Amino acid sequence: MAEESDPWRVDAFVHSHTSLSSRTLDAYSSDVRLFAGWVARLRIEQPRGVSRTVVRRYIASLSTREYARRSIARKAAALRRYFGWALDEGIIDADPTIGLQVSAGSGRLPRVLDRRELDELLDGPTPDDEPDWRRRRDDAVLEILYGSGVRVSELCTLQLDQLALGEGALSVWGKGSKARRVPLSQPAVAATRRWLEIRDEVVLPETGAVVFGNERGKPLTPRDVRRILDRRSPTPTHPHALRHTFATHLLDGGADLRSVQELLGHSDVATTQRYTHVSRDRLRAAYLKSHPRA
Repeated sequence: MAEESDPWRVDAFVHSHTSLSSRTLDAYSSDVRLFAGWVARLRIEQPRGVSRTVVRRYIASLSTREYARRSIARKAAALRRYFGWALDEGIIDADPTIGLQVSAGSGRLPRVLDRRELDELLDGPTPDDEPDWRRRRDDAVLEILYGSGVRVSELCTLQLDQLALGEGALSVWGKGSKARRVPLSQPAVAATRRWLEIRDEVVLPETGAVVFGNERGKPLTPRDVRRILDRRSPTPTHPHALRHTFATHLLDGGADLRSVQELLGHSDVATTQRYTHVSRDRLRAAYLKSHPRA
């Protein structure tokens, strides 16, 4: 009955794309429902009433509401996929997203953390009122993010059986449900061992085998990780900046591009090549600052 009452048939759209990751499907569902809610204010209650002009007005409205260009591009991609499906299903007679192109922009990477920021983030003093369990957890979270370059989503879903501390490694499930094995630094191994000593006192048994939990005993979320950065970082930053710093420091240290691609879990080396621009800029700056005839 719920499906029949929804003229957009969002659930059916999502279920027809089982090859995509659950995160992608959740995003598509959210994006289509957001669009449906927006056009409802124009008294458009079903997909058949959407025109190309309406779609373009919607995309323009996202810009005025200060959505990031990458987010707008993702929402446009979700609409293209949805209306393509709706056309195939006979829900609409013409696809209003034909010809719709939205640039994600330059994809500028977050600023790479410098040595002082990293030292304070990873080894800064503990506030007197900070619980020991939180310090242990936060140490392990930050050491893994910087030392292994994993995505925040990969860290938050990490399970106990994915850890191989004795081998200095862990396995993660990346985008597209692709598994990869990444090294763990010695500081990360030590910090994780310290956290695991008291993990069962923090994480509720019904939560399962997730490695990291929050103060409620539930699995750690990306928002929880952002709060860790807010507490620990001397300057405003984002959890993903640790992944960028990991990649840039590897390239600065002479790692080859293919190895960094493998460690980051990028399916396309072109994605990894963005970091070479950051690295070259850093090397150029060092040259200009240090060479007597630069």
